[in-house]
Amino acid sequence: MDTPSLSTLGQHLQSLRKAQGWSLSQLAAAAGIAKSNLSRLEQGNGNPTLDTIWRLAVQLKVPFGTLVAPIAVPLGEDGVEVRLIDQGKDSPQVDAYWMRCAPFTTRVAEPHTPGARESLTLISGHLEAGPEGDTRQLAAGDTLTFAADRAHCYRTGDDWATLLVSVVYHGEAHR
Repeated sequence: MDTPSLSTLGQHLQSLRKAQGWSLSQLAAAAGIAKSNLSRLEQGNGNPTLDTIWRLAVQLKVPFGTLVAPIAVPLGEDGVEVRLIDQGKDSPQVDAYWMRCAPFTTRVAEPHTPGARESLTLISGHLEAGPEGDTRQLAAGDTLTFAADRAHCYRTGDDWATLLVSVVYHGEAHR
């Protein structure tokens, strides 16, 4: 992630944390990351993984898209790129993402907030996806919807996979 995007993410993260009355120590402990790493991230000096951003969003009880909304560049690591396309303003909140996975990539995503549901539509390639222990093979044009408030995975074979992802937040999530 480039320096301006890191700075924007850090400032936004800090404002969300403070708005909810969390101390730096409390949020770091709840998200399972070092306080020093969270501090660096808020100062725009960190290099967060997608998992770290997911854990912070879950602990703050905000959709992942709310945390990354101010960032215009795709977020990526280990063969996976994700970019927020749009965030709904209605209730329930619906976030839309573009996602691309490199060949021979496995990404295990941590659970979203309670009640969240995810829908994947594969644009190109092949993908195995869904909740751990209950995955499905998808080909271009296939759609899969599942409860996303439990760990789920995306696994590619020998080709790239490009997909549209929508997450519908019910329950505890809020803007």
